[in-house]
Amino acid sequence: MQLDLNGRHALVCGASQGIGRAAAHELALLGANVTVLARNAESLAAVVAALPSVHAAQTHGFIAADMADTETLRRKVESTAYAAPMQILVNNTGGPPGGPAQSAKAEAFVDAFQHHLLASHALLQCVLPGMREAGYGRVINVISTSVKEPIRNLGVSNTIRGAVASWAKTLATELGPYGITVNNVLPGYTRTQRLDQIVRDRIQVTGKSEQDIEQAMLASVPAGRFAGAEEIAAAIAFLASPAAAYINGVNLPVDGGRMQSL
Repeated sequence: MQLDLNGRHALVCGASQGIGRAAAHELALLGANVTVLARNAESLAAVVAALPSVHAAQTHGFIAADMADTETLRRKVESTAYAAPMQILVNNTGGPPGGPAQSAKAEAFVDAFQHHLLASHALLQCVLPGMREAGYGRVINVISTSVKEPIRNLGVSNTIRGAVASWAKTLATELGPYGITVNNVLPGYTRTQRLDQIVRDRIQVTGKSEQDIEQAMLASVPAGRFAGAEEIAAAIAFLASPAAAYINGVNLPVDGGRMQSL
């Protein structure tokens, strides 16, 4: 199986922690040059320092930028991509706050749309020239199982994640002829800060204990446990590899079998 990413350049968003950081690590292990992106430069510098190098020419770096500031984001990424064209884009950012859709303010939808779809679209446009030139491109969006089965009390997230999934499917059709694939990874319950936030929200809504909330969540997972961030990252790394060249336009759940739909 051809998994070698030697000579490829990956941009991994939301990489200061959790799934993004784990994905950066896995891509580096496959030989990619990795640029990590998030808001905090100090955290990113620590991530870069910890990334593995498996060959002498491998280099890693970071971009400190806020997904909410599309113009600055675009300018910084374009500058980096001009110097070192990128062939792999991992779109990943923290989910919107919880709550029912019916009581969400319009601003919450606009903010989530900005962070998740408009920012991802700007990044795609920055890296697309390098992908086309190489005849190789991998766009991997880390979204949510809610695109298949909406998650209770995550009204804004359910709505915006669905928009991102449709955007990705459209791009898969448009970009496939150029050797560029666009796929979505749908993490299940994964031990990250996002999971901790969801548990806290459910405690606040129900008044139940953390242990009760987590046990109820795991009761729906045939695997009987939460995922590690590295397990989601393994799926991302595979989709970024040459071995996944004929996988395009899919939603890939990595959820321990939790979802009931096909």
